[in-house]
Amino acid sequence: MFDRVHARARAKAGRVATAAGAAVLTGGLFTDFLTGPGIAAAAATAGIGLATNIKLWKAPSTARATAFCVYASPHAGNALLLVGERLVPGGSNGWLLAQVTAIAVWTGATWYIRPGRLARQLVDEAVLQEIADATKEAEEKAAEVVVARPVDPHESDAARWWRTEFAGEDGIAPGTVLLDYDRISDLCVAVVLASAQRGTPVPDISKSRLSAHLDVPEELIEIGPVPGRGAGVRLLVLGPKPEPTEAEKAAEGDEAVWKEISSTAMSGVELIEANTYEIRKELT
Repeated sequence: MFDRVHARARAKAGRVATAAGAAVLTGGLFTDFLTGPGIAAAAATAGIGLATNIKLWKAPSTARATAFCVYASPHAGNALLLVGERLVPGGSNGWLLAQVTAIAVWTGATWYIRPGRLARQLVDEAVLQEIADATKEAEEKAAEVVVARPVDPHESDAARWWRTEFAGEDGIAPGTVLLDYDRISDLCVAVVLASAQRGTPVPDISKSRLSAHLDVPEELIEIGPVPGRGAGVRLLVLGPKPEPTEAEKAAEGDEAVWKEISSTAMSGVELIEANTYEIRKELT
């Protein structure tokens, strides 16, 4: 609200100054008395305007000088026309017509272009460009910091499938690599993931997006820590966990069923429930 009121006040002041300048130039055609005061008034107006226009002073160095010149251009033009009126020989209708035309062009251009507003627009554009350049530079530096792991020419089909489908820039699990892949049963797969950048945790993986991509119910997807490892490694279990047989229930219960999982860095996974579900062929 304040900016709009301030902008309207600046516009009104600019219109008044333009009209006053045109009046001084017109009067200067007939008398030498207005030449000195008119030049002094133009210089004072430009100086006061520049001194009080904080936006121009805070402009980026690449645009500050240009903005100052644009802002002061109508004042300088007014002063030059006043000087020209004194230098042009009198008594000629042709010279008088040329002077009147110059005054009309100065008035129309100043009124239409509004150099003060144009100068502020140049500053705004320079600030936006500076922000864009700084953002781009920061992104480039951040990209240089990330050390991407080279693609292993001997990587498994499962690891390659994970890298191409999930670990890309716009994938579900960007910045991850597949360390281990184990089929627990016909319907259950366990995947051990790691962060692609050493020393950083595995990025959050959206279960809902993973569920939609694999067409697997969310309740059959579990993402958790790998026992004995840090946050740079995560365990992903897809599909229903196998149920223990009656003999295993009577003997060792669930521990026997998960004995194989424990031997492949997947220990500590607790069996909560079991369902029947056909997993996508990519994981088979």
